[in-house]
Amino acid sequence: MPIDYVDEPPRTADLVVVGGGIVGAATAFHAARTGLATVIVERRPALCTLTTAAAAGGYRLTLDTEDEVAVVRASADLFTSFAEATGQKEYDPHVREQGYLWVTTTEEGAAAQRSVAGRQRTWGVDGVEVLDGDEARRRFPYLSPDVVQARFRQADGLIDPKAVTFGLIAGSEASVVTSCGVTGFDLRGDAVRGVRTGGGMIATERVVVACGPLSGLLASDAGITLPVETVRRHKLVLPDVPEVPPDAPMTIDEDTGAHWRPAFAGAWALFTDPTTPPSPPEEVVTPDPGFAFEVLDPSSPAALARVSPFWGEVWDRGSDHWLLQAGQYTMTPDRRPLIGETDVEGLFVNTGYSGHGVMTSPGAGRILAEVLTGARVPEDNPFRPDRAFASPHRGVL
Repeated sequence: MPIDYVDEPPRTADLVVVGGGIVGAATAFHAARTGLATVIVERRPALCTLTTAAAAGGYRLTLDTEDEVAVVRASADLFTSFAEATGQKEYDPHVREQGYLWVTTTEEGAAAQRSVAGRQRTWGVDGVEVLDGDEARRRFPYLSPDVVQARFRQADGLIDPKAVTFGLIAGSEASVVTSCGVTGFDLRGDAVRGVRTGGGMIATERVVVACGPLSGLLASDAGITLPVETVRRHKLVLPDVPEVPPDAPMTIDEDTGAHWRPAFAGAWALFTDPTTPPSPPEEVVTPDPGFAFEVLDPSSPAALARVSPFWGEVWDRGSDHWLLQAGQYTMTPDRRPLIGETDVEGLFVNTGYSGHGVMTSPGAGRILAEVLTGARVPEDNPFRPDRAFASPHRGVL
């Protein structure tokens, strides 16, 4: 089932989705299943080239809020039955249930791990294990002697975010127009009646803004202020590192937030300093070359070698190739997404995933589809944009 690329936007649509990353793809997929004739408009020359391409590519039920657990459970069900669920076989998400492993080197961290594991079990998250340091090293021999405890869930997994995005779009059978920026909206009073694009006007009464860090800018064109900030993040791609166990889980130093996962014949390494200040939303995010040293140099406080010593050997050898990618998290005050209708009738948002877009948006797209069709009222939507925001429960992992 090929993706339905069109040379120019249609004149009319039941729904226009702005953004061709995983959030826009999930929106289009679930909306199309309700019978809405959907078009995806992407301003860049290709789909899935902004924030989704820089994602870690993992999913987990070991989360910090119960609302998100239910949503990621729906995403996981979709990932593990992807061909059947999407009706296409061209794009394989390469699901690997290798788990998420969170490790700590402090007694304070160990107490916090036991607490969060207990909460997760009360939310129906099965398979959460708390391992003492010796057991953690027996099962994962690459861990440091300094690790005092770990929490682990085998059924959490790794995926290919780009393949998921393309598979959802193919399965949606939505029309897709690339190299076509949205320049504004046709508003009649407080209701949307069309979308202005570089390829002309699309008449529609439903629009979803799902363009990641650029969502706030676009919504402002309709007079809507979204409670979001954008924060730069990095992904270091090391395509060939023989020390990386290919069957290793996503391994997270819970004390620092630095983490890595197997990818290709090496790994992806990621870390976002929680003190990183917000920066203006950008379509081209310039990577900081110093990031590679921050995670690879053993003398760095955020070094991967702190809990996985083989990374020190990689640093000492010094000959491994790496590539650096940068994107932006779209952060909300409570670190949960904005899903639903704005004060402009017919203008919806699906954004603000705060680092959880890959794992959450495939399940959350169903919520938005229910909102679009009236099957879910705002009172039953914990992610509605006009909710009261509580303090965040977590960082940006």
